[in-house]
Amino acid sequence: MKISHRHAGVLVLAATIGLGLPGAAVAQDRDSQEVSRYVLTEAGLGKFTQASQNLAAVPGACADEDDDGSNSKSLDQMVAKLNAKPGAQAAIQSAGMTTREYVVFMFSMFQTGMASWAVSQPGGKLPPGVSQANVDFYKRHEAAIAAMDQGDPCEDSADEEEEIPEGSAG
Repeated sequence: MKISHRHAGVLVLAATIGLGLPGAAVAQDRDSQEVSRYVLTEAGLGKFTQASQNLAAVPGACADEDDDGSNSKSLDQMVAKLNAKPGAQAAIQSAGMTTREYVVFMFSMFQTGMASWAVSQPGGKLPPGVSQANVDFYKRHEAAIAAMDQGDPCEDSADEEEEIPEGSAG
């Protein structure tokens, strides 16, 4: 599965949802449940794709790392951080999503993509808490999701994952 740089920065933040401070465990559990319960749909994918394209036109929205060095620990904090970028909230809303739905959709799609990969491995099973319907949706739309990443204007072409070194069998 190919993940763009723009998405990678957010995905690193997503990983911190489960690794935060003990006092934030309740919010993290609530956040992970929200991501797991999210239902991926055609309409959501269309809005997410449009919102991602809109965000690419927002100066600073392609930044891979936090400028202030802080880590977001909850969906609320990630939404607030994204909304704090001038123009980001409007770019997402103009595609018909809230910033929270955009972030939750992205995490749900990432979680589902990882689960889809896991299920495809020999002896692979659906991880607990992951929707089979979402995995089926992801598999049906995998080409469109990959195309969205390949057309990502935030992508640094020097880091293309599809490149095969010369002399390699492929």
